[in-house]
Amino acid sequence: MLNLPNAITLLRFALVPLIALQLLQRNDGTVFLLFIVSALSDLADGVIARRWNLRSRFGAIADPLADKLTMVTVTLLLALQGSLPWWFALAVVLRDALIVGGALAYHWLIGPVEMAPSRISKLNTALEFLLLLSVLAVRAGHLPHGAWLQALLFAAFATIVLSGVHYVVAWGRKAARARGSRR
Repeated sequence: MLNLPNAITLLRFALVPLIALQLLQRNDGTVFLLFIVSALSDLADGVIARRWNLRSRFGAIADPLADKLTMVTVTLLLALQGSLPWWFALAVVLRDALIVGGALAYHWLIGPVEMAPSRISKLNTALEFLLLLSVLAVRAGHLPHGAWLQALLFAAFATIVLSGVHYVVAWGRKAARARGSRR
């Protein structure tokens, strides 16, 4: 279980409280850098795992959890501080709760869950990350605030809704097929 990609994923988990603390203390430059370190380490663990065939069940579960924990923590704290609207943070949390709840329900009612992110979900993750990075960059004084940030916010929100609906429809169909094949 302990290989380099998994160790990097564990590092990302360890960064979450540090990022949260720095956000709460409004150390915007430090938060911006830590968020970039977290993102680059996510990229690195994926590249290393694929390149040297170091994929593991732990990594398949822990990697997206580390991503979600980081993104949800930053989203909620930015909303708490007024840098993101509350409705956006609520949408992020509800979508993730929907996906986790749906996966658990499928596992209990149907069988094992093989989670594979859809294209719209990957786009959502990329836009959410870009939005958070942009908000942090604006707060740190690296980018000017402007209409572009509002456009990015609404684009990310649209993919939150679309990917949430997509997961409900796709997994609903999969569950119906699985239940139908048992009869």
